Amino acid sequence: MLYVVTGPPASGKSSWIDAHATARDIVIDLDRITRALTGPGAPTWNQDPIHLRVAHRARYAAIDEAITVRDKVDVYLIHTMPSAKARAKYKRLDARVITVDPGRDIVMQRIEAMRDPDMKRVATRWYNSRPTRSRGAMPQASRAW
Repeated sequence: MLYVVTGPPASGKSSWIDAHATARDIVIDLDRITRALTGPGAPTWNQDPIHLRVAHRARYAAIDEAITVRDKVDVYLIHTMPSAKARAKYKRLDARVITVDPGRDIVMQRIEAMRDPDMKRVATRWYNSRPTRSRGAMPQASRAW
């Protein structure tokens, strides 16, 4: 099964996956990939453009390979704001979409405390792109956007 986990930065997407995935599953998380590709002492939430470019390419390759084995292992993919094209692809793959959103106030507080301040822009864009504003702290699962 392919699980696409979406939500604003600092919403708890990685934590949701940590609570549901097993050691046998595949987890594709840009933050984890970036950490794996950087040297000792790199910041936990690395937004360096060079590192991100390499990590994005690794992520795309991982997605392409992982979807071929989704019938054998569960695949958890973090995709904060999938495009219409990506959403259509996930729908064709019969992905289960999980939205993790504890609410705008909590997300902004977490970004302030733990993340690069530029992530506030990403979170604002995420909230502004939502057809309905979510306020609940519970993740929601759906098959369509």
